[in-house]
Amino acid sequence: MKTQVSQLAYLESEAIHIIREVAAEFERPCLLFSGGKDSIVVLHLALKAFAPAPVPFPIMHVDTGHNFPEVIEFRDRVVAEHGLRLVVASVQDAIDAGKATEETGPRASRNRLQTGVLLDAIEAHRFDALFGGARRDEEKARAKERVYSFRDEFGQWDPKGQRPELWSLYNGRYKPGEHMRVFPISNWTELDIWHYIRDDEITIPHVYFAHNRPVFQRDGMWLGVTEFLQPMDGETTEERLVRFRTIGDATCTGAVESPAATIDQVIDEVAATRITERGATRADDRVTEAAMEDRKKEGYF
Repeated sequence: MKTQVSQLAYLESEAIHIIREVAAEFERPCLLFSGGKDSIVVLHLALKAFAPAPVPFPIMHVDTGHNFPEVIEFRDRVVAEHGLRLVVASVQDAIDAGKATEETGPRASRNRLQTGVLLDAIEAHRFDALFGGARRDEEKARAKERVYSFRDEFGQWDPKGQRPELWSLYNGRYKPGEHMRVFPISNWTELDIWHYIRDDEITIPHVYFAHNRPVFQRDGMWLGVTEFLQPMDGETTEERLVRFRTIGDATCTGAVESPAATIDQVIDEVAATRITERGATRADDRVTEAAMEDRKKEGYF
């Protein structure tokens, strides 16, 4: 008699297999961790993959300095709870050292500066594989990604030069200076992520759930008021019941109006929407039609 495996159980098994393969195959892997729901799930899978032993590689946060305070507090709490090795690649440090030039103007963001900081950190720590939380359903450029996403000696991605992955066989070969980005949850959807968070009782930052927050509207998005993001003339601050579907640099990550205060309510909301979380709330993806693909070719996540 055949035992039917649930979709989530299959996705979990596939992701854990990928994480273990990378740990065995590469010399210096690292897990990119933003404090967002997808990187939290990847970390949870890594903890499961090696339990009861500790995770055998560090996690890295590329820190723009323009973060939601709740997310930084969550990051530090997770690191302490699990005894993780944390590498912080700081955009502010790069600016202070003259390696990066900060954008100016009311729509300035440090989001694009993350690419150079990430590549410098990869070189400094000699990382040869970096786990990411990208999913193919998020955005059309990410839909082109393989699970093993090859990057050349400049950290660049060529969507036409990717390696085939027939029968879930992954080619991890690389030359000195090159590296691999690895996406264990490529085949997951946003709804899969939320079902898994619920079923495995994974803790996530409370900004993902409905809360009252001072926000203002810009370019069709509700942006949170912070010390580094204030409304311009003509923009009015309002107290709204909102939540965040995705977490990134606070200057370009919008909130959605929502009463969803529990995981089940979030699941119902996500199941009814027809717009991806990045498409709805990330200003950095609206710059051009190919904004994400252009950044990825330069070495972005």
